[in-house]
Amino acid sequence: MEASGLWQPREEGLREICGLLEHHISPNSDQPLIWQQLQHYSQFPDFNNYLAFILARAEGKSVEIRQAAGLLLKNNLRTTFNSIAAPHQQYIKSELLPCLGAPDRHIRSTVGTIISVVIQQGQVFGWPELLQALVQCLESNDLNHMEGAMDALSKICEDIPEELDRDVPGLAERPINIFLPRLLQLFQSPHASLRKLSLGSVIHFIVVMPTALLLAMDQYLQGLFLLAHDPAADVRKLVCTTLVQLIEVRPSFLEPHLRNVIEYMLQASKDTDGEVALEACEFWSAYCEANLQPESLSEFLPRLIPVLLSNMVYAEDDESLDDAEEDESFPDRDQDLKPRFHSSRFHGADNAEEDDDDIVNIWNLRKCSAAALDMLSGVFGDDILPTLMPLVQAQLATTDDIVWKEREAAVLAFGAIAEGCINGLYPHLLEIVAFLIPLLDDKFPLIRSITCWTLSRYSKFIVQGIGLQKGHGQFDKVLMGLLRRILDTNKRVQEAACSAFATLEEEAAEELAPRLEIILQHLLCAFSKYQRRNLRIVYDAIGTLADAVGGELNQPKYLGILMPPLISKWQQLSNSDKDLFPLLECFTSIAQALGPGFSQFAEPVFQRCINLIRTQQLAKVDPVAAGVQYDKEFIVCSLDLLSGLVEGLGSGIESLVAQSNLRDLLLQCCVDDAVDVRQSALALLGDLARVCPVHLHPRLSEFLGVAAKQLNTPDVKESVSVANNACWAIGELAVKVHQEVSPIVLTVISCLVPILRNAEGLNKSLLENSAITLGRLAWVCPELVSPHMEHFMQSWCTALCMIRDDIEKEDAFRGLCAMVRTNPSGALSSLVYLCKAIASWHEIRSEDLHYDVCEVLNGYKQMLRNGAWEQCMSALEPTVKDKLSKYQV
Repeated sequence: MEASGLWQPREEGLREICGLLEHHISPNSDQPLIWQQLQHYSQFPDFNNYLAFILARAEGKSVEIRQAAGLLLKNNLRTTFNSIAAPHQQYIKSELLPCLGAPDRHIRSTVGTIISVVIQQGQVFGWPELLQALVQCLESNDLNHMEGAMDALSKICEDIPEELDRDVPGLAERPINIFLPRLLQLFQSPHASLRKLSLGSVIHFIVVMPTALLLAMDQYLQGLFLLAHDPAADVRKLVCTTLVQLIEVRPSFLEPHLRNVIEYMLQASKDTDGEVALEACEFWSAYCEANLQPESLSEFLPRLIPVLLSNMVYAEDDESLDDAEEDESFPDRDQDLKPRFHSSRFHGADNAEEDDDDIVNIWNLRKCSAAALDMLSGVFGDDILPTLMPLVQAQLATTDDIVWKEREAAVLAFGAIAEGCINGLYPHLLEIVAFLIPLLDDKFPLIRSITCWTLSRYSKFIVQGIGLQKGHGQFDKVLMGLLRRILDTNKRVQEAACSAFATLEEEAAEELAPRLEIILQHLLCAFSKYQRRNLRIVYDAIGTLADAVGGELNQPKYLGILMPPLISKWQQLSNSDKDLFPLLECFTSIAQALGPGFSQFAEPVFQRCINLIRTQQLAKVDPVAAGVQYDKEFIVCSLDLLSGLVEGLGSGIESLVAQSNLRDLLLQCCVDDAVDVRQSALALLGDLARVCPVHLHPRLSEFLGVAAKQLNTPDVKESVSVANNACWAIGELAVKVHQEVSPIVLTVISCLVPILRNAEGLNKSLLENSAITLGRLAWVCPELVSPHMEHFMQSWCTALCMIRDDIEKEDAFRGLCAMVRTNPSGALSSLVYLCKAIASWHEIRSEDLHYDVCEVLNGYKQMLRNGAWEQCMSALEPTVKDKLSKYQV
């Protein structure tokens, strides 16, 4: 298969490749073998020429074979285009252009995809003939040619819109200036396919907004408005998508037309085509987020709210209606088990919480409308109640089976407005909840499940009402109602009840203690009857319960209900079973809650974690020897459970650590290439430093070096959680091993100072931990840190002001006092900041630290003569001066 000036395929090569492609598209063929043979052919330099020839010219072959050649060509060009010899590149391009007008739509579409890939790889200026060909096709008045050109152009606009807004050598103007007028003209084409393709192309320029589109904005909007009532649903849907994009990205362009746009979107939100209505409904949430004047929308609310409520009723073809029939005896299918993601352990104040409100994750008109109602309630608050409440009450009053879906939508609406309208609803909360509780026993499963969710949205207020006369009894009714539904026979209801109960647990916390026995009985009963998917949610509810009630759980009667079933499940699951993940997380919460009470269960749990980490580290290099496929999640969950054990057992973990090779495994995890493994490993390093630093000692310098390296990356913002945990771990080690941290002190300080000085937009926990760790290093090695004080005193003192009173803040201030004693002049220029940091204490509980702080302030008062101290004091606010009076100055 050699190349010559004018390339021609060899008959034999053509036959072989077509035969291979025929097998490739056959469902019964040996795919790995065919893949191997295709790889063999791809070694030939002109293999891609053959594919182009088959796509463009193999008239006698089926469209499927020609398409398969095209898709293979596309994948090859995506990875190797720039390494293909120039004559071959030229040949491929020359075969593609005539196919723009191919009679078969599938061939045209495949060619369009390949053209977009070639432009991504070689840019517009590398193929000047393309622009000419596209313009000719668009002006040809032949539908095939126009569609083919538009298909290619729309894919270029989608993949690389900025490529068309560049100067191209040899062209008088940018490609966008050539094509945009033609695209806008096609909005009026008699062919729906061309209207759709041209509309879909221009959308991709809204975000990048080239000058050409800015100048043509009026024409663009006029064209859009003319298509608003297009007979083709696809076109109407794109009009809605465009208006949503504009309101999100460039709301100012729509402001002059806002009344008409809102009126149109209101009509489109009830379009008979579900996809058009869904796209239109996105507009209301986007409007609320666009910071436009609420007044422009408020007059439409009496008409908009009924539309949203009507859209919230289940559609006949909603998949959830089938799920609703599934009782607990149906086995879970593999596709029911959604992938789960464990979030690694994080030491600090503001770890991002996942918002896990919704139950089933297919976005549709019902959910979009409920989200819009939620957003509108956030913007307009109680103003929406006069319109909404009569509608909701009317729907709830109907008891006829035939309108159960309307009743269900009314309950969903109550849930959607729970936060935004709480002021108006709060006086009626007892009645609302009293009305919802019986719906937990409704005959329709989807009404039972949505009632669970809606009650969970009010759980904060239900718990706040416990102190009121009727509130206590109502809390009990909600609690028992949700527990009943946890044991429902319907899987969907089980899932909703368990999730709602976990939300109630978080809010109720210690209020659950008197009811622990009955809660545990229900949860463990669910544990014995649930199938795999919902079992994960029970683990979550048990873990949340442990977090909520803490040490209250540590009683023999509770442990007797809770632990045997969990331990039995723990023993059943193999080391490669992913169902271990939620169980490991659950045990983490239990270990932390029980504290030393977990020690009776600790040894096998600890050992299993060590084995899981060891097996996975082996699987990473040799899955055959390990007997399992590598999955880092096992390592992350095991590290986090070990952290939970350390936190729970304290120094009681020491004997287990001493008898294991945890130290060496942990060091390996601290240098793992996966961010979440390093994050959890460094959290465990800090936890171990607190309770048994002696066992880290033999490899202390390596641990310190590895942790310091995590702070020394240019992208601290990218891996903020790793940096945060590394910083915290170094501080914990410092206060335990004192002078032995000295080799890394200056390296760490040089990383912490830029973090403190560029605090804007940085994670709050990272700032706090940086300030604390800097103080701890200064406390144990003041002679190393104090010479550099003036570089960081101001930004450090500012960060110290944000930290709440606790032991860690005490450590940081011990460092401050130690530095000032070593180098008093180092803080002179930052004295105002130092005073503000001291004033940020509510109360210093430690007597010796209180004495040290008094000494520091009085030292400066004596040092600053001739009115300099008074001048410093006059720069402070009166409240700060008041607080300093505690320190005898």
